Amino acid sequence: MIPPSTRLVAALDLGSTKVAAVIGEATGDIRSPGVKILGVGLERTPGIRRGVVRDIEETTRAITKAMKDAQLMAGVEVGTVYCGVAGEHVAGRSSHGVVSVTGAEIRTADVARVNDVASNVSYGRDHELLHAIPQDYLVDQQADVTDPIGMTGSRLEAEVYLVTVLSSALQNLRKCVERAGYHVGEFVLEPLGSSLATLTPDERDLGCALVELGGGSTHVSVFHGGKIRHSASLMFAGSHVTNDIVHGLQVTQLDAERIKHRFGAAYEPLVAEEDTFELQSTPGQGPRVAHRRVLAHIMRMRLQEILELAADELSRAGYQQRLPAGIILTGGGAQTPGIVELAREVFALPVRSGEPGENLTGLVDSVDTPRMAVGVGLTLFGAKQVALGSAFGAGGRRSPAVEKVLVPVMRWLQEFF
Repeated sequence: MIPPSTRLVAALDLGSTKVAAVIGEATGDIRSPGVKILGVGLERTPGIRRGVVRDIEETTRAITKAMKDAQLMAGVEVGTVYCGVAGEHVAGRSSHGVVSVTGAEIRTADVARVNDVASNVSYGRDHELLHAIPQDYLVDQQADVTDPIGMTGSRLEAEVYLVTVLSSALQNLRKCVERAGYHVGEFVLEPLGSSLATLTPDERDLGCALVELGGGSTHVSVFHGGKIRHSASLMFAGSHVTNDIVHGLQVTQLDAERIKHRFGAAYEPLVAEEDTFELQSTPGQGPRVAHRRVLAHIMRMRLQEILELAADELSRAGYQQRLPAGIILTGGGAQTPGIVELAREVFALPVRSGEPGENLTGLVDSVDTPRMAVGVGLTLFGAKQVALGSAFGAGGRRSPAVEKVLVPVMRWLQEFF
């Protein structure tokens, strides 16, 4: 293997059904960072459920296998990875901060101070801050200021979106990664990663919702004015679709998963009435045949319920009528035939499937599916860090002294979203 480069970036998407590892090389510059995809590894695992580790040994094994496959494909070795975080233990809320400006004009120190004031709130029992993302600034009560540095004023206010996570869940994820022999460069909220890989600047600015249809949970995130404005996790997901197939067709969990991926559909009109497929025979039942329309009906009922819950979440957040750029679907569920048509009916908005592709070179065909959006987005996050000079690539590790200085700055200097 060739020596590690300081421009290497590696990412881990620790999902409820799989671990996905992506290794790339940062390209471009700070204005337009990109990634050359070098290697990809996928390993199925039941070790994580809704973002929480439930089997450390199994999760460690899956991480080791996925990273080994990705490194073998890439021909490089890495030591540091960016890890995605999601699940019901993740919470997001807005916070307001106010400070007085000390000099003749607003300086970086003033912006840092107002962000710190807005972030200095109680995060709840056993929770810690993951991201503090500035939304808007006000200078002397003048709103819609995106960058106040250099402006004249005596009063500076900030609206900051705080993302917190359960400390124990984060520690267990870190423990699994370190047991596999890697260092966590940074934990990143998965919808933020997905947004870097799938959303266009116009979509983020106009207003859109990113709906990730995962195996263990469904994540709904709203982007408006170029920033994330809302994030929530729903408990119904792809595993519930599989369970419905188990009961509806009387098959095993393994067969239901296979049938779902091979013959499934989310929209009955797309399936011919005469289409059938064989079910696994059992001693008690013998050979059986099922109609694909029956399978499509089972899947549609559950997927429609999931999408309706996502629509309800958008309504509660006050964004149902404020998303001119529509809905972008990611995750494994977004690869289900007919899911876009079904989502258009449910949301009554433009809907598309979110495949990574922008700012990517190299083995793009290995990652151009919605289920790889998180992994690719995390490598783009790492590429942005490399361009900013606040990361040393996946081949090295930060010293404790550098970590102590950089982490607080990076928490509020969010130029990514």
